Amino acid sequence: MPSVAVKLYSVFFKFVLKHRLQNRSQTSIDDKNNPFGVSTRPEESVEAANPAFTDGVATKDIHIDPFTSLSVRIFLPQSSLVVSHHDSDSRFKSKAIIRVNKDQDQNSIRRNSYGTIETPKVVTLSEETRRSSYGGEAEIHLKPENGIYRGYSPLLDNHNQINRKLPVMMQFHGGGFVSGSNDSVANDIFCRRIAKLCDVIVISVGYRLAPENRYPAAFDDGVKVLNWLGKQANLAECSKSLGNPRGGDADLRKSDQRHIANTLGSAIVEPWLAAHADPSRCVLLGVSCGANIADYVSRKAVEAGKLLDPVKVVAQVLMYPFFIGSVPTHSEIKLANSYFYDKAMCILAWKLFLAEEEFSLDHPAANPLIPGREPPLKYMPPTLTVVAEHDWMRDRAIAYSEELRKVNVDAPVLEYKDAVHEFATLDMLLKTPQAQACAEDIAIWVKKYISIRGHEFSY
Repeated sequence: MPSVAVKLYSVFFKFVLKHRLQNRSQTSIDDKNNPFGVSTRPEESVEAANPAFTDGVATKDIHIDPFTSLSVRIFLPQSSLVVSHHDSDSRFKSKAIIRVNKDQDQNSIRRNSYGTIETPKVVTLSEETRRSSYGGEAEIHLKPENGIYRGYSPLLDNHNQINRKLPVMMQFHGGGFVSGSNDSVANDIFCRRIAKLCDVIVISVGYRLAPENRYPAAFDDGVKVLNWLGKQANLAECSKSLGNPRGGDADLRKSDQRHIANTLGSAIVEPWLAAHADPSRCVLLGVSCGANIADYVSRKAVEAGKLLDPVKVVAQVLMYPFFIGSVPTHSEIKLANSYFYDKAMCILAWKLFLAEEEFSLDHPAANPLIPGREPPLKYMPPTLTVVAEHDWMRDRAIAYSEELRKVNVDAPVLEYKDAVHEFATLDMLLKTPQAQACAEDIAIWVKKYISIRGHEFSY
């Protein structure tokens, strides 16, 4: 059973959540019709982005759609700066610009995906080189303290530079479609943990919230970010072509290397993704209602096929998905009044998310088991489902995983005993051993599909 502290906090949490949901239902018509929308709430405790490698991960926020509040937060692990001998020639040195915060912990120890341990050292202005755990050296340059930007910035115009490419994980936060944000303190901690354990670049999506923007706004935002990722990959390749020193006008190369005109107007190359992202190894991860979005985006990726090139969704992780249906499962009956998120409050959240005229517990966004959903399940990517013992949504998530396995999709289920909904992502529970173990289990499974050296990571 959950601890007494968890039970007491659950009572307080449900009281506050019920009050907030009732307030959301009284949102004015003008606010509901605002297409720009909101992607965070005033009551959220947010963590500011930090482009220096504090705690081994650098972060930055990008507002990617001028017509809506859609934004992303990028989590870049420090392991992206390490160039192995498999990826580089001894004639070259990897060069990067990095500014390190004065407060960075000099004694922190970081483990990378290759199994080696390295102790990062805080670089001062007097130091000129940095030696990686693989024995290679990388030059690090620092701007003066009074510079405008003191975060990491790769040198995209250096053709001798060989950057380490990392897989990309798109993450969708929870909150019942009506709350939560990609820059909340809890989500920031979780994404940092996943970025380091999985050795991936995490792109956390700040989708629009209901009731200001109802279905399908959040789902469309997820697809829009996936398309944006593909656009960034193509722009990066175009940028390399314009910067090719073997041909072309020099003035054109200098002016257009970062700022490239395309059919939709002008677009900016995102340097972190251009230097380090490998979109051909893309994983989707959704938390609670974010799992519903992740599953929808996976379906759209399957339907798009090669139109998304070079982006390829190789796997998805559904953490305690926010599934429901008109015919209750055993867990929905037995655990209807479970911890933190009971069934009555979740139905209210669905009423705020779905338009009144199309509200149904068997809506395609709510129930993955309804017949006739496209594309066929056999085309879905490998799917890991995480469920909690004391979560009323668990049975439907397990049933969906079983349907995937029937058509030969790799779809294991990780069930955690004495766990509650959002046990690995809720602010109060993030530091528990169970939350850490869950993140490690996810990393073990995900690495089967993102490792470029084969499937050596498995159960």
